[in-house]
Amino acid sequence: MKCFIVSLWLTLSTIPIAWGQSSLRVLIQDAETGKPLIGATALLNPGRIGAAADTLGRLVLIVPSAGRYALMCSFVGYESQTDSLTLPGPDSLVVKLRQAEGEELEEVVVTSTRSNRSIDDIPTRIEAITGEELEEKANMRPGDIRMQLNESTGIQVQQTSPVSANANIRIQGLDGRYTQILQDGLPLYSGFAAGLSILQIPPLNLRQVEVIKGSASTLYGGGAIAGLVNLITKRPSEKRELSFMANGTTAAGLDLSGFWGQKWEKVGVTLFAARNTQRQYDPGKTGFSALPNYERYTVNPRLYFYLNPTATLTVGVIGNTENRIGGDMQVLDGNTDNTHRYFERNRSDRVASQLQFDKRFERSVLTLKNSVSYFNRTLTQPDYRFAGHQVASFTEASYSHTGERSEWIGGGNLWTEQFTETGASNGPSSRGRNYQYVTVGGFVQNSTQLRPWLTLETGLRGDYHNRYGFFALPRVSALFKLSDRLTSRLGGGLGYKAPTIFTEDAESVAFRNVRPIDPATAKAETSIGGNFDVNYRTRLFDLLDVSINQLFFYTQLNYALVLDIPAIIPTGPNSAVYQFSNANGPIDSRGLETNVRIGYEAFKLYAGYSLVDTRRRYTGEEYNSPIPLTAKHRVNLVAVYELEGKFRLGLEAYYNGRKSLSTGEFSSPFWLMGIMGERRWKHFSIFANLENIGNIRQDRYGPVVLPPVAQPSFREVWAPLEGFVANGGIKLLL
Repeated sequence: MKCFIVSLWLTLSTIPIAWGQSSLRVLIQDAETGKPLIGATALLNPGRIGAAADTLGRLVLIVPSAGRYALMCSFVGYESQTDSLTLPGPDSLVVKLRQAEGEELEEVVVTSTRSNRSIDDIPTRIEAITGEELEEKANMRPGDIRMQLNESTGIQVQQTSPVSANANIRIQGLDGRYTQILQDGLPLYSGFAAGLSILQIPPLNLRQVEVIKGSASTLYGGGAIAGLVNLITKRPSEKRELSFMANGTTAAGLDLSGFWGQKWEKVGVTLFAARNTQRQYDPGKTGFSALPNYERYTVNPRLYFYLNPTATLTVGVIGNTENRIGGDMQVLDGNTDNTHRYFERNRSDRVASQLQFDKRFERSVLTLKNSVSYFNRTLTQPDYRFAGHQVASFTEASYSHTGERSEWIGGGNLWTEQFTETGASNGPSSRGRNYQYVTVGGFVQNSTQLRPWLTLETGLRGDYHNRYGFFALPRVSALFKLSDRLTSRLGGGLGYKAPTIFTEDAESVAFRNVRPIDPATAKAETSIGGNFDVNYRTRLFDLLDVSINQLFFYTQLNYALVLDIPAIIPTGPNSAVYQFSNANGPIDSRGLETNVRIGYEAFKLYAGYSLVDTRRRYTGEEYNSPIPLTAKHRVNLVAVYELEGKFRLGLEAYYNGRKSLSTGEFSSPFWLMGIMGERRWKHFSIFANLENIGNIRQDRYGPVVLPPVAQPSFREVWAPLEGFVANGGIKLLL
């Protein structure tokens, strides 16, 4: 049921021009009876300013300064509501909540466009993984975010190594290097640092995952040709959050993690720490690891200083270290001889600082951000070693101003990225593969409500790259509110990416014999793309809450950086030499995504279908051929039964259509199915998950590892290698 908010002026006094700290009085009532809802809560963001209603249903929120806020009101047994407010405005509000009937379509506040508004009010199409869905996926795979992304419509996780499980994400069929991964709006996983990134980001300290599909370089600069993923971490609140998780798997994996968050009057703190381990695992008895042996430690402390009611300073650091080795099982067990000698070892260390300052003025907000990151990785195989480190920094200043009908955001940033190869054997000289990129950019964004039913969002970015020159990146999005039930979005923009050797194809050969990119002939990759969607919400037979979203998309990628790579990858000392060049024609990605959500009391059903047709249009034998390893057809089916705060049971089924392979052949289609359950009590819960219960494994369709054993070659990975895996554990909330 849609709940509504009624605004009443309780005073006729004028608002002073110099509007400083003030208050907002809120009265929360039952929509049917008008009775006060004693103990109902209201939360004002940004700032997480909250209060509970008294015996008359009244509460007061301190508003530090003028600007745009999101007000969320909630009460047990009632549907909560989040609304965007511009203050100064009404100094008192009457909020009327309706009792919950059926499935509530939750309001979500997003920040990826630098605006703090409800997802329903933003013209840019943003998908958000929040709350219960995020927690459910974390139960299935607590060690990294692959599950959160791979089971979303239109997103595919592509494994690049059969024995060490290295992987990247593809959005709408495009290579993983075209997806920008952010954490709280900071690009911490770019260039060389993108290697192993999704394998090393645990989900348990995430509050929300926001995904923008299609060209999004206007927002944060180069790299977001396919889209961006913004990982929003938890923030401290006055109520302490202290939680721990222990998870074990039948594949010899163990995950331990803890999170603490608390806010006091002047200081807040969050602390996340995790240890993730996995022993080598070979369910198909192939003699090679389907899951590698690894040990990883992660820590992320953050401090929040509330300098005054209008200013907040956030300081944090992310640290991560991992030792990962896969290969011949006999080698991993410590028994090496002339025949059994193959392995792949990845040692990596990642450290990044996080700094943000927010200052609110009258109707305006000034935000300063900075991060400095260091990533070191050493990849070792028999008779071969690749090692390097990257130092990168990102600094941004932005200023937003909110008017009666429009919002302006402008700013600039400086992005530096330096890669240094520190050691390579059996390959080309390392000097040519080093690079130092400096990008200076400026941007301006505007969102204006032109009509009650039409909101237009425009943006323009200008980036100057020290090697590849200037890029102008416009974008435009429109939100059409055709009725209370029917909305539509239309948007598009340009993108670009500066070339580096860090691509899926180069990763698959461990960068062995990959020649440097020729700066005299190489061009930056560019793109143009757009999308159109329609969203319809209704209630059928007064029983079923239904939401349907239909998306159509198109992206054209020009000057794609292509590596000539054979279908079967040699790993011995006589490997072929690989050379990057820009394709002389485009890559086209087009298709559609359909998402349906149905709720009936405690039951929820999610269904998704994606059609992705990504083709190479450049000359040669591959002209008009599909991009390898991208399934044209995929289906997601999820059914969940949940008793709030007590019990949850989920059933999942995912169909992957056949994929084009580099050999010109096609893989077989397959279904993956799983079951997840969780029983909750006040301070702890236990959970269990059965993944891939059909035990689908690629080695059942044909060999993945090709002889000789001492110097093996590997087929492309197009299906799971680990087969059926069960996991379970316990969560404590203190």
